[in-house]
Formats: sequence, structure tokens, C-alpha cells
Amino acid sequence: MNAEFIDALIQLEKEKGIRKEVLIEAIEAALISGYKRNFNSAQNVRVDIDRDSGRVRVFARKTVVDEVLDPRLEISQDAARDISPSYQLGDIVEIEVTPADFGRIAAQTAKQVVTQRIREAERSIIYEEFVDREEDIVTGVVQRSDNRHYYIDLGRVEALLPHVETMPGERFKHNDRVKAYITRVEKSTKGPQVFVSRTHPGLLKRLFELEVPEIYEGIVEIRSVAREAGYRSKIAVSSRDEQVDPVGACVGHRGMRVQTVVNELRGEKIDIVRHSEEAVEFVSNALSPSKVVSVDIQEGEKVARVVVPDHQLSLAIGKEGQNARLAAKLTGWKIDIKSESEALKAEEGQAEKELADVSAEPESMNEDVIETDPLANERSADEK
Repeated sequence: MNAEFIDALIQLEKEKGIRKEVLIEAIEAALISGYKRNFNSAQNVRVDIDRDSGRVRVFARKTVVDEVLDPRLEISQDAARDISPSYQLGDIVEIEVTPADFGRIAAQTAKQVVTQRIREAERSIIYEEFVDREEDIVTGVVQRSDNRHYYIDLGRVEALLPHVETMPGERFKHNDRVKAYITRVEKSTKGPQVFVSRTHPGLLKRLFELEVPEIYEGIVEIRSVAREAGYRSKIAVSSRDEQVDPVGACVGHRGMRVQTVVNELRGEKIDIVRHSEEAVEFVSNALSPSKVVSVDIQEGEKVARVVVPDHQLSLAIGKEGQNARLAAKLTGWKIDIKSESEALKAEEGQAEKELADVSAEPESMNEDVIETDPLANERSADEK
């Protein structure tokens, strides 16, 4: 190796971000193994690479002893003092043992080490790039698929989209462009592995951030998301500016913004509702598109008892309970829905029960008095 090699390492440091000193230390460590393997040496050695000229030298390291038992590892005190009078017992003496043709071995080893370190550095850079993008949206091209995954080319890395993370009925072909949500990034022996999803609620949130400038700018905030991928979703939004309608901002002019998101999600229905800190109002909004007559909040049980018009009961509950289920996920409240007629019957039944309890109460009290009044028993005995 020579000065040109050192210059190449400096250039690598600038381009790849791998410090020159780290590469040189790695090459030195690899050359120790190369020396022992190629020259059948069992002695302790140290390899030194000159940081300016690139010259490589090998030094045998021997301990100064009184009696030499293993000349590969030890040196007598007299022999050590021939090198330098300052050596004492227990000191380490370094003797240059660089082979004549070691330059060829050094060059091969250096090439292998540098290539490996560049590959590791690139993997590390890619990992750091994508680990910072967890919970973000990416666009890629489908390259291939197997029984478990679609493999999505993201440019510098290949992402894995599990079939279970695709929406019902969704199928991709080679070269299809796909938007997906990064769920996690892992390190592996083959480099970073990026896992993405099309069903995660975060995908819906990120799509709205792309389509609605007010969300990106922080004026409108998505407070919560509930999603049953491929079928229906609900998002709750609020505004930091009283003059900006959060629902209108997300819907867009003639519904263009929300329609773009719906198209990306293959026709998935999306309800956009206004968030409220008041539980009654929030639960009422979350059951959209149905109208709500009343909401009774039970804080301790975290239950909201909702009454809706008779003709909107099925709309409030939704197909197979979907609307009520999504509203519960969105608000964090367990929602019990009744129609007006059911609620009225329940109230009448409760009133009748309370009336029956009240009418039965005096009779039971009289019986208790007769049974427990001692004077009444005495009067009865005197009369006899």
C-alpha cells in the first residue's frame, strides 16, 4: 500500500461518511489474522500502517523473561537489552518481522476490509434513514411476491408488505405503484428490513396530511382515527383557528380532498367528524351520519347511553354494528344505542317498578310493627 491508498481512504470518508481512522484500524486487525494464516505464525504480532505514507509493518511482541521457554512469545533479558538497555523483566519488546511479499497480502486484505466496511456503512446509513421514517408513508414499486409478502422497491431498500397487511380483495402486479405505511424497521444480516402496511390507521392519517395543507401546517389536527381497512373509517379533527372549519378543510372543495384519499384506499368510506372535549358532543358527532336525540354519560363505567330516532337506529348501529364499533374506537367510550321507543318503554317500565315498590312499602312496615310491638302482646293478654 502507498500514499494513494491513504488518499482513497480520505475520499471514502468524504463520500461515505466512514472515518479514515476506523478503516485503518479495521485493516490492521484483519492483517494480523492474514499474517498468522499465511505465514503459519503463532506469535503475538502488531500491524502498523503509516497514516501518511501507507507503509505496512509487522512487529512481533515478546515478553522479557529470565528463562525463555517459548521463543515465539518470549525474549531473554540480555537479548532485549541488546536492542535497548532500558528493557526490564516483564516489558514487551517489539521486533519488526515484516515479510518481503507482505505488501500483496496487505493489499488484498485491505480491499476486502474496505469493501465490507463500505457495505456495512451503507446498510447503517439506510437503517438510520428509515428508522427515522417509522410511522411515515412511502411510495414504492412492486417487484415480486410470494406466499407471504409483496416486495416493494423503495429505491435504496426493499420493503416487505405482508399479505395480511393488504386490504380485502387488494392484489398487486409487477411494477404497480403502492403507497404504504412504515410500521417497523429492523436490522438483519442482509441489511435493514422495512415492514409496511396498507391497513394501519396511520396510513389514513398520513394520506390526509398529504392532501390537506391545513393539517401539514398544524392548523387542523387529527385527534383520533378508527379504521376497518377496506370498508369504513372515521377520523376526528379539530382546529386551532376558529375561522377554519376542520371538517370542511378535510373534505375540500366539492369533496375533492377526501375523494383523493378514498380513491387511494380503493373506495373505503370515510366519515370526518368534529372532535370535542365534551364527551356528550363527541359521542354524538362520532355516530355520524345518524342523528342523536340524547347522550347519557356514565363516567365510572366509561359508558355512553345513546338514544336515536326510531328510523335511524339501524343507521346508528351500522351494518353488523360497524358504525357503533368505529364510534366507540374513535371516542374511547363504550356506546349503548337505543331507539326512542325502546328508551320510552324502558322508562315506563322503570316507573312502574318504582310505583310498585312504593305501594308495597307501607304494608310491609305494618307487618313489622305488629310482630315487634311488645305492648300489643301485653294488651292482648289482659283482654283475655
